[in-house]
Amino acid sequence: MNSIIDDASNSLLKSVNSPSDLRKLELEQLPKLCEEIREFLISHLSINPGHFASSMGAVDLIVALHYVFDTPDDRLVWDVGHQAYAHKILTGRRDAFANQRTYGGISGFPTPLESEYDTFIAGHAGNSISAALGMAIADMTTPGAEKRKTVAIIGDASISGGLAFEGLNNASNHLNNLLIVLNDNDMSIDNNVGALHSYLSDLTTSAGYNRLRNKMAGYFRKKGILTEARKRAIIRFNNSVKSLISKKQNIFEGLNIRYFGPFDGHDVVKLVKVLREIKDMEGPRLLHLCTIKGKGYRPAEENPTVWHAPGKFNPETGQRLSCGQDGNPPLWQEVFGETLTEIAKENDNVVGVTAAMPTGTSMSHLLNEFPDRTFDVGISEGHAVTFAGGLAAAGKRPFVAIYSSFLQRAYDNIIHDVAIQGLPVTFCIDRAGIVGEDGVTHHGLFDIAYLRCIPSMLIASPADEETMRNLMFTSLSLNAPFAIRYPRGKATTSDWKTPMHDIEIGKGRQIRRSDGARTAILTLGPALSSAKKAADELEKENIPVDIYDMIWVKPLDTELLKKVALTHDHLVTVEDGTVTGGFGSAIVDWLRENRMETAVTQLGVKDEWVAHGSVDLLKNLCGYDSKGISEAVRNYKNLGES
Repeated sequence: MNSIIDDASNSLLKSVNSPSDLRKLELEQLPKLCEEIREFLISHLSINPGHFASSMGAVDLIVALHYVFDTPDDRLVWDVGHQAYAHKILTGRRDAFANQRTYGGISGFPTPLESEYDTFIAGHAGNSISAALGMAIADMTTPGAEKRKTVAIIGDASISGGLAFEGLNNASNHLNNLLIVLNDNDMSIDNNVGALHSYLSDLTTSAGYNRLRNKMAGYFRKKGILTEARKRAIIRFNNSVKSLISKKQNIFEGLNIRYFGPFDGHDVVKLVKVLREIKDMEGPRLLHLCTIKGKGYRPAEENPTVWHAPGKFNPETGQRLSCGQDGNPPLWQEVFGETLTEIAKENDNVVGVTAAMPTGTSMSHLLNEFPDRTFDVGISEGHAVTFAGGLAAAGKRPFVAIYSSFLQRAYDNIIHDVAIQGLPVTFCIDRAGIVGEDGVTHHGLFDIAYLRCIPSMLIASPADEETMRNLMFTSLSLNAPFAIRYPRGKATTSDWKTPMHDIEIGKGRQIRRSDGARTAILTLGPALSSAKKAADELEKENIPVDIYDMIWVKPLDTELLKKVALTHDHLVTVEDGTVTGGFGSAIVDWLRENRMETAVTQLGVKDEWVAHGSVDLLKNLCGYDSKGISEAVRNYKNLGES
């Protein structure tokens, strides 16, 4: 497919290098620009994959926002970056977009480290309203910044999260001029709302109506008639009348946040007109837009879930060129999903809980088989954990599948609502470790460290599918919270559906024994495969090493650890996560407490943020791939010989 932007004589997009260039265009040119941006996205994302459907659906909205608001002085605060690709393209990063999500290239998410137009980090859902409200209130109390505009853009899934509701509640109780744009891409525009409702939507956004409204409010304030308390009552009454006439109600008006819409989020000319009318209004308000995920590309419109992040595809046919499994081996998430379904068939008390990621975690397998025992609670990780605690307290055996980086948002719930009570909730922590192109906001580096310090919490990580299945099966016999962490991507073998059985708690295993080995490599989870490669390379250099798959972080196999420490001079711990407080730290802590002075080299992610790039490259840069392991062994050997 030849992108129309390649034709310089016919390209508006090539003339737009910043929002100031965009604002030089005529209003009637904007639909054509939106078309060109979509062609640009199709052309580039078919080759260098990213988040496709959401960004295609938000093009018109982004063009309208930058056209109306004086960015970057006016602030746009994004909620998750899935929808913000057009924002990046219009803010000086069009030429850099070809390398987005690659190491050294631009991020797939908005980040202030990259551009002054990116006002706040936007990797996790639900934070835009709270952050934007903070900015809006700060401007109101900063001389010279009082007229600065702040806009929070949030999706219909994100706004269901607890943090978003907390932000809405605060916005309704504090003086501010925040504009919230609700990008609703999960409901169609209702054509049967009636002429009167359409009239009211236009009326409440008109300049004349709002000038009259503000004049009347100012007059009544001077007379002492309109106090803040009476203002709230009048707004509630006004909202009640609107609801009665339009036969529609919404929670925003109940919170005293002025509501406008819904409008067609793909009519860019209408959006500009609406935004111009409401941009200078005082007080918090919400603009509700209905959009279509994947807008402008039929395959994505018809199957937005698959096209959320489809990988490479043929832009002409819509055929996806990287559709996950080749058949050998499976994805780790598939091992989880299919194993959970097997377990559920044998135990009626097994239930599944996920937070808006049934497909991403493969909880969809259980959902298809047992829909009444599978619960997708939306983007509400804290609720997911406490809800699972309630299920467990009532006798169920909940398996909670959440990405490692997202589980961070449920930390208090894990401690207060599950661990203190010792409830048997199994946390299946997907995307643990380096995740690759999604970068710093999505790497699952901290779960071991933040869970290891919780009393009664059990933590394990499988190196292969068989161990994964057995850990899940073993969790049914435990009366304690249990975390099983596993990475993004493919597992290790093709013949993986082995019979399940209980495995001993806190017991590791020896994988490789070499005569004369003075160094032992202790691994956790899939890091075992890198250790094996390193051992093979070292063997060619006549450097023998032993390898142990510890499996458990908590409890540690202290019997095995003592034996290894007494028979080796040097231990190398390898983990796919932060070394600060992680698996290696647990080994070091135990050795120190038991007055054992065996030298330890801890490999993993150091005390630093890790950028985006391929998984293999990032592990290499962090020094815990096979080359990093080999180097650690050589360095110690050379040190001893010097």
